[in-house]
Amino acid sequence: MEALAVRMSQLGSDVEAAVRVVMFYDTLMRRRVDLPALARASANLAECPAGIRLTGTGRTIRMTPDGREAPGPPAVTTSAPITLDEEEIGTVWLERPTPAGLLDELLLDRLAIAVATAVERYGPARTTMADPALVELVIGADTDEAARARALRLLGFAADLPVRAVAVRTPHPLDRIGTLLCPDRPVKAAQLADAGVVLATTVDASRLPPDVRAGIGAAGIPARSWREARTALRFTTARQPVVHHADLGAVALLAHLPEDAVRADPDVAAIARIAACDPDALDTLDAYCTTGSLRRAAAVLHLHHTSVARRLDQLGKALGLELTEPAGLLRAGLALTAWRLLSG
Repeated sequence: MEALAVRMSQLGSDVEAAVRVVMFYDTLMRRRVDLPALARASANLAECPAGIRLTGTGRTIRMTPDGREAPGPPAVTTSAPITLDEEEIGTVWLERPTPAGLLDELLLDRLAIAVATAVERYGPARTTMADPALVELVIGADTDEAARARALRLLGFAADLPVRAVAVRTPHPLDRIGTLLCPDRPVKAAQLADAGVVLATTVDASRLPPDVRAGIGAAGIPARSWREARTALRFTTARQPVVHHADLGAVALLAHLPEDAVRADPDVAAIARIAACDPDALDTLDAYCTTGSLRRAAAVLHLHHTSVARRLDQLGKALGLELTEPAGLLRAGLALTAWRLLSG
């Protein structure tokens, strides 16, 4: 309202016309008109083609002043973003063959507000970011099923589709991550205290940037999926930034061991001593445990395999394990994973 008042104060003798524009869109919103009607009315008011595009769905509406769909490609002359829940969800524009009119900016402002209102009214908002309170109801272990079902419905998820939870730590905007994980179906995200949460019916983690850590729970009961996702997130590393809980198998049990018992384990204590003295040595151990091969580890580390063999021999002596033997490699891998879980 403050921005509107400033803009109208700059119009001088055209303030009366500006008030009519504001009242025009207020009337359209009260009548709950749909998007085609908004585009049609705007084109008629502006006396030039007007357009609306929603980013999430790709839907585009263009109308001429006489109420028909505009032919040919759009020739945008003036545009404005559509914002809902502090997220840009699309664009509105005018296609004026003459210089922009004095009221065009105000007209597009009010059109964008009317479009956002209509999008929110006629179905779940096409934004990725969601009310954290609703998301917490969905993933909460103590939420009763009626409240969970209502929260899912308000977020736009169909009752008969299983929802998958993803726990995320990312330097990128969370709404972008949600869109990358699930570009074509409903997806909602919210930032909680310790991690971002993304809810979706399908997940494609291959689209994530390499600097994003993500733990993915199984589809089904959202509360269980979220617990799995948070556990999987704890197992992520720079070398393995995405972890599916289902792929962890029995290794996931490490996350539920008492911390005191883990710290007291001789193998974990040895890993901690090595980390304090030579952190790079653990990268060599990680590469070897991950690949299971001296030559593949050397390729990952960009070293000659003899250099890796020498490092592993030193590590084996420090750990008191024979790393070339399956039993020694298994113990070292478990100890390294347990130590990471402790150190966060």
